[in-house]
Amino acid sequence: MKEAIFSDLKKRMTKSLEGFNHELGGLRTGRASITILDGVKVDFYGTPSPIKQIATLSVPESRTITIQPWDISQIHAIEKAIQSSGLGLNPSNDGKVIRIIFPPLTEERRKDLVKIAKKHGEECKVSIRNIRRDANEELKKIEKDKKISQDDLKKFQHEVQDLTDKQIARVDELLAAKEAEIMEV
Repeated sequence: MKEAIFSDLKKRMTKSLEGFNHELGGLRTGRASITILDGVKVDFYGTPSPIKQIATLSVPESRTITIQPWDISQIHAIEKAIQSSGLGLNPSNDGKVIRIIFPPLTEERRKDLVKIAKKHGEECKVSIRNIRRDANEELKKIEKDKKISQDDLKKFQHEVQDLTDKQIARVDELLAAKEAEIMEV
Protein backbone atom coordinates (compact mmCIF):
# COMPACT_ATOMS: atom_id res chain seq x y z
CA MET A 1 0.00 0.00 0.00
CA LYS A 2 2.71 2.45 1.11
CA GLU A 3 4.94 1.35 -1.77
CA ALA A 4 2.22 2.17 -4.33
CA ILE A 5 1.75 5.65 -2.85
CA PHE A 6 5.50 6.35 -2.87
CA SER A 7 5.92 4.95 -6.37
CA ASP A 8 3.15 7.22 -7.65
CA LEU A 9 4.58 10.17 -5.68
CA LYS A 10 8.05 9.75 -7.19
CA LYS A 11 6.69 9.23 -10.70
CA ARG A 12 4.49 12.34 -10.57
CA MET A 13 7.22 14.52 -9.05
CA THR A 14 9.68 13.35 -11.69
CA LYS A 15 7.17 14.24 -14.42
CA SER A 16 6.76 17.73 -12.92
CA LEU A 17 10.52 18.19 -12.89
CA GLU A 18 10.84 16.95 -16.49
CA GLY A 19 8.11 19.37 -17.57
CA PHE A 20 9.91 22.23 -15.83
CA ASN A 21 13.18 21.26 -17.47
CA HIS A 22 11.44 21.22 -20.85
CA GLU A 23 9.98 24.70 -20.19
CA LEU A 24 13.46 26.00 -19.33
CA GLY A 25 14.85 24.47 -22.51
CA GLY A 26 12.40 26.54 -24.52
CA LEU A 27 13.65 29.83 -23.07
CA ARG A 28 16.00 31.66 -25.40
CA THR A 29 19.30 32.45 -23.72
CA GLY A 30 21.32 34.19 -26.39
CA ARG A 31 22.89 30.86 -27.20
CA ALA A 32 21.50 28.69 -29.93
CA SER A 33 19.63 25.64 -28.68
CA ILE A 34 17.53 23.36 -30.85
CA THR A 35 15.11 22.77 -27.96
CA ILE A 36 13.70 26.25 -28.59
CA LEU A 37 12.12 24.83 -31.77
CA ASP A 38 10.43 21.88 -30.01
CA GLY A 39 7.01 23.53 -30.00
CA VAL A 40 7.13 24.68 -33.64
CA LYS A 41 4.94 22.60 -35.96
CA VAL A 42 5.23 22.65 -39.75
CA ASP A 43 2.36 21.82 -42.10
CA PHE A 44 4.00 18.79 -43.73
CA TYR A 45 1.67 17.62 -46.49
CA GLY A 46 -1.39 18.45 -44.39
CA THR A 47 -0.04 17.06 -41.11
CA PRO A 48 1.35 19.37 -38.39
CA SER A 49 4.80 17.91 -37.66
CA PRO A 50 7.65 18.98 -35.37
CA ILE A 51 10.61 20.39 -37.28
CA LYS A 52 12.94 17.70 -35.94
CA GLN A 53 10.81 15.05 -37.67
CA ILE A 54 11.21 16.61 -41.13
CA ALA A 55 14.71 18.11 -41.01
CA THR A 56 18.17 17.81 -39.53
CA LEU A 57 18.81 20.42 -36.84
CA SER A 58 22.30 21.41 -35.75
CA VAL A 59 24.15 24.13 -33.86
CA PRO A 60 27.37 24.80 -35.80
CA GLU A 61 28.20 27.94 -33.76
CA SER A 62 27.09 29.21 -30.37
CA ARG A 63 24.61 31.69 -31.88
CA THR A 64 23.43 29.82 -34.97
CA ILE A 65 20.99 26.99 -35.68
CA THR A 66 20.93 25.35 -39.08
CA ILE A 67 17.94 23.42 -40.37
CA GLN A 68 18.40 21.14 -43.36
CA PRO A 69 15.03 19.82 -44.59
CA TRP A 70 14.97 16.25 -45.88
CA ASP A 71 12.52 17.43 -48.53
CA ILE A 72 13.79 20.72 -50.02
CA SER A 73 10.27 21.64 -51.17
CA GLN A 74 9.37 22.14 -47.49
CA ILE A 75 11.97 24.86 -46.87
CA HIS A 76 9.46 27.73 -47.16
CA ALA A 77 6.89 25.96 -44.98
CA ILE A 78 9.52 25.49 -42.25
CA GLU A 79 10.62 29.10 -42.52
CA LYS A 80 7.01 30.31 -42.32
CA ALA A 81 6.29 28.12 -39.27
CA ILE A 82 9.33 29.54 -37.43
CA GLN A 83 8.34 33.13 -38.26
CA SER A 84 4.77 32.64 -37.08
CA SER A 85 5.77 30.74 -33.92
CA GLY A 86 6.00 33.86 -31.75
CA LEU A 87 9.58 33.07 -30.75
CA GLY A 88 10.89 36.26 -32.35
CA LEU A 89 13.28 34.36 -34.60
CA ASN A 90 14.19 35.51 -38.08
CA PRO A 91 15.17 32.57 -40.30
CA SER A 92 16.93 32.98 -43.64
CA ASN A 93 17.56 30.34 -46.29
CA ASP A 94 19.94 29.81 -49.17
CA GLY A 95 17.67 27.35 -51.00
CA LYS A 96 19.00 24.28 -49.20
CA VAL A 97 19.57 25.24 -45.57
CA ILE A 98 17.72 27.53 -43.15
CA ARG A 99 19.86 29.52 -40.74
CA ILE A 100 18.67 31.18 -37.57
CA ILE A 101 21.12 33.62 -36.05
CA PHE A 102 20.54 34.60 -32.44
CA PRO A 103 21.42 38.23 -31.75
CA PRO A 104 22.85 39.01 -28.33
CA LEU A 105 20.13 39.63 -25.76
CA THR A 106 19.63 43.06 -24.23
CA GLU A 107 19.91 43.41 -20.47
CA GLU A 108 16.17 44.12 -20.24
CA ARG A 109 15.30 40.99 -22.23
CA ARG A 110 17.60 38.90 -20.02
CA LYS A 111 15.77 40.13 -16.92
CA ASP A 112 12.41 39.33 -18.52
CA LEU A 113 13.60 35.81 -19.33
CA VAL A 114 14.77 35.32 -15.73
CA LYS A 115 11.30 36.38 -14.52
CA ILE A 116 9.70 33.87 -16.88
CA ALA A 117 12.06 31.13 -15.68
CA LYS A 118 11.23 31.95 -12.03
CA LYS A 119 7.51 31.83 -12.84
CA HIS A 120 7.95 28.35 -14.35
CA GLY A 121 9.96 27.35 -11.28
CA GLU A 122 7.23 28.52 -8.92
CA GLU A 123 4.60 26.64 -10.94
CA CYS A 124 6.70 23.49 -10.68
CA LYS A 125 7.11 23.93 -6.91
CA VAL A 126 3.34 24.36 -6.52
CA SER A 127 2.81 21.21 -8.56
CA ILE A 128 5.26 19.27 -6.35
CA ARG A 129 3.54 20.56 -3.20
CA ASN A 130 0.15 19.50 -4.57
CA ILE A 131 1.54 16.03 -5.23
CA ARG A 132 2.83 15.96 -1.62
CA ARG A 133 -0.64 16.93 -0.36
CA ASP A 134 -2.25 14.12 -2.41
CA ALA A 135 0.20 11.57 -1.02
CA ASN A 136 -0.37 12.74 2.56
CA GLU A 137 -4.15 12.49 2.07
CA GLU A 138 -3.75 8.92 0.80
CA LEU A 139 -1.61 8.07 3.83
CA LYS A 140 -4.20 9.58 6.21
CA LYS A 141 -6.91 7.55 4.47
CA ILE A 142 -5.09 4.24 5.00
CA GLU A 143 -4.32 5.24 8.62
CA LYS A 144 -8.02 6.01 9.14
CA ASP A 145 -8.85 2.56 7.73
CA LYS A 146 -6.51 1.14 10.44
CA LYS A 147 -4.09 -0.32 7.85
CA ILE A 148 -1.15 1.57 9.37
CA SER A 149 -0.53 3.00 12.83
CA GLN A 150 -0.28 6.70 13.73
CA ASP A 151 3.45 6.26 14.24
CA ASP A 152 3.79 4.82 10.73
CA LEU A 153 1.70 7.68 9.37
CA LYS A 154 4.07 10.23 10.92
CA LYS A 155 7.11 8.34 9.64
CA PHE A 156 5.69 8.09 6.10
CA GLN A 157 4.67 11.75 6.09
CA HIS A 158 8.22 12.63 7.08
CA GLU A 159 9.53 10.54 4.13
CA VAL A 160 7.09 12.34 1.80
CA GLN A 161 8.36 15.70 3.09
CA ASP A 162 12.00 14.65 2.60
CA LEU A 163 11.29 13.68 -1.01
CA THR A 164 9.41 16.96 -1.55
CA ASP A 165 12.31 18.98 -0.14
CA LYS A 166 14.78 17.18 -2.44
CA GLN A 167 12.62 17.84 -5.51
CA ILE A 168 12.16 21.52 -4.64
CA ALA A 169 15.93 21.83 -4.10
CA ARG A 170 16.39 20.30 -7.58
CA VAL A 171 14.00 22.91 -9.04
CA ASP A 172 16.09 25.64 -7.36
CA GLU A 173 19.31 24.13 -8.81
CA LEU A 174 17.89 24.00 -12.34
CA LEU A 175 16.54 27.54 -11.99
CA ALA A 176 19.88 28.90 -10.73
CA ALA A 177 21.73 27.24 -13.62
CA LYS A 178 19.28 28.63 -16.17
CA GLU A 179 19.45 32.10 -14.60
CA ALA A 180 23.25 32.04 -14.82
CA GLU A 181 23.02 30.91 -18.45
CA ILE A 182 20.56 33.70 -19.32
CA MET A 183 22.55 36.43 -17.59
CA GLU A 184 25.85 35.28 -19.12
CA VAL A 185 27.04 37.83 -21.67
